Amino acid sequence: MKKKFLIVASNYYEDITKNLINGSLKKFNKIKKDIKIIKVPGTFEIPIVISKNLKRFDGFIALGCVIKGQTPHFDFICNATFISLSNLSTKAKKPIGNGIITALNKRQAKKRSNLKGQEAANAVLEVINNG
Repeated sequence: MKKKFLIVASNYYEDITKNLINGSLKKFNKIKKDIKIIKVPGTFEIPIVISKNLKRFDGFIALGCVIKGQTPHFDFICNATFISLSNLSTKAKKPIGNGIITALNKRQAKKRSNLKGQEAANAVLEVINNG
């Protein structure tokens, strides 16, 4: 049976998001898949979109980027988003690959963006195939 996957990507940093999505899609190229991509304004919106789609998909990839600024906003957004994703995954018993980059600057984030997307997709596929 063909598995269905949802990629939810924050489009706040469009160039980084593009790399994250491309990295994730590379991992899916070798399997039969049904993939939908939904873009949201920021990483904070990712968990609610996944929550609304839990029954429709077998696995999820959360993609985005949060760059540390000069205020504690970075910490609040990262903590809330990561805890929400973890809670959703364990409650629904469905894998959510966390491909959200946390970085100190855009250069750092861009450097990690392609690989991070691949890692998130790989994590979901491993859990689907071996869990």
